[in-house]
Amino acid sequence: MIVRDAIVLALRAITAHRLRSALTLAGIAVGIAAVILLTSIGEGIHRYVLSEFSQFGTNVVSIAPGRASVGGGPPSGLPTSVRPLTIEDAQALERVSDVAGVVPTAWGNAEVAFGGRSRRAVVYGASAAADHVFNLSVQVGRFLPAEEAVQARSLVVLGPTLKRELFGTGNALGAKLRIGGEPFVVIGVLESRGQFIGMDLDDTAFIPVARALELFNRPGLTDINLSYREGASVDAVVAAVKARLAARHGREDFTVTTQQEMLSALSNILDILTMAVAALGSISLLVGSVGIVTIMTIAVTERTNEIGLMVALGAQRRTILALFLGEAVVLAVLGGLLGLTAGIGLAQLLRVAVPALPVSLPVDYAVLAVVVSALIGLVSGVLPARRASRLDPVEALRTE
Repeated sequence: MIVRDAIVLALRAITAHRLRSALTLAGIAVGIAAVILLTSIGEGIHRYVLSEFSQFGTNVVSIAPGRASVGGGPPSGLPTSVRPLTIEDAQALERVSDVAGVVPTAWGNAEVAFGGRSRRAVVYGASAAADHVFNLSVQVGRFLPAEEAVQARSLVVLGPTLKRELFGTGNALGAKLRIGGEPFVVIGVLESRGQFIGMDLDDTAFIPVARALELFNRPGLTDINLSYREGASVDAVVAAVKARLAARHGREDFTVTTQQEMLSALSNILDILTMAVAALGSISLLVGSVGIVTIMTIAVTERTNEIGLMVALGAQRRTILALFLGEAVVLAVLGGLLGLTAGIGLAQLLRVAVPALPVSLPVDYAVLAVVVSALIGLVSGVLPARRASRLDPVEALRTE
């Protein structure tokens, strides 16, 4: 029997019992649609989070004080025994080969006040290289100037939200405001960066890192971020950074993390999340598989004399097995295609209805969903098909 004839017979058997077949198709379709919809949301969130982190550049290396243990426990040594990172450490890293920019950072939350208005905001202590390393753009004025870090002046660059809340539509350049009670002069306003994982990047202020250490009474830097030149080997840069800092500190009492490592770890977590929501949606497929087993078992019972006649006329048992398996697979594939169409439609509808929710159709999951539906039909149809192929022709022909 050729494949085309087998498919035609399977379709005739399905259309002969429309209501029963429709209910089984619905069971598979709902499961596939649920998988497509949930994985579309998961994939959308995956891409959104990675793009948010990538906006700061992909060639960034971060150095934090304290060394993470190999076993994943707390940093080695007591917290008070960890040597802090200093501005001098950052200056030493500027001389490392292939390093394009170094930003020593120290940040905290402080009250920013001007003319009777005040607002609590995140204040970052940074250097002149921050605009290059973190891809910052200045809308008005200029960024922090390159000068001796330990002799830095009390200058501030405002985020657009903070500028608007304190100055409205007026000009902020040259104005004197107070941060944590200390006077600062506004020299620039940044371009809008929007939200980052729920945090308003525009409601910030940048001041020289030396002033931030004094303002927040910190013994050392929060971390050091550096960027390396395009085409440079990240492994070579990391090795040189570790060697330079270890020589200064006498041991490796710091942790170096590359942007690729962070994005890779984050991507793995988001992949697990996407697979988890796909597994939740797949629970519906179990209902569909039960429906296929049921309908195929009933079909074998109802078509017992037909099976007996086919065997009596010389049909091989493997042919009968293939016919019933084919019917189950066709039923499952049709349900899968219907669910795929419904899932894509719902995902697009959700994207229009809720623009803030990132939705992206994962093509691999869509293809996998149809393949899984076919496998469900194949597995679910095995027992009924085996039962049909093993019927005794004489007993089958006697059945009314």
